[in-house]
Amino acid sequence: MKYTLEIEIKKPRSKVIELFDNPDNMKKWQPGLQKLEHVSGDPGQEGAKSKLWYTMGGRDVEMIETITKRNLPDEFHGTYEAPNVFNIIKNRFIEVDANTTKWISENEFQMSGFMMKMMGMLMPGAFKKQSAHYLNLFKQFAESEE
Repeated sequence: MKYTLEIEIKKPRSKVIELFDNPDNMKKWQPGLQKLEHVSGDPGQEGAKSKLWYTMGGRDVEMIETITKRNLPDEFHGTYEAPNVFNIIKNRFIEVDANTTKWISENEFQMSGFMMKMMGMLMPGAFKKQSAHYLNLFKQFAESEE
């Protein structure tokens, strides 16, 4: 399952990147994130791996983030592995004008296991809705920061 989302944030690209690139900010716009732990590689750089723990829908989910491309301020790509789900996210940040940034997020979900494959087939909108929710929460967070 693949989809692309985009959102305009009323902040300069440099500020958006500063907020996006700071792992301490993740809990401010990703509800359910309980803990983030660096596992290997140079933190925040290509090849780095981190373990993330979320509470989603009343259940605990553990995933491994791997940074696959870091070319900020233009783009940041990563993979997210959880049981029966492999998610590839390609983020691009475009300067619309001096005070507006467009965030384009390309998402691809690869599912395994009967239940996850069924969820992907029966409820593809739920994945897109969750991704859009995170983009909106980041927008709200970024636009409230000075």
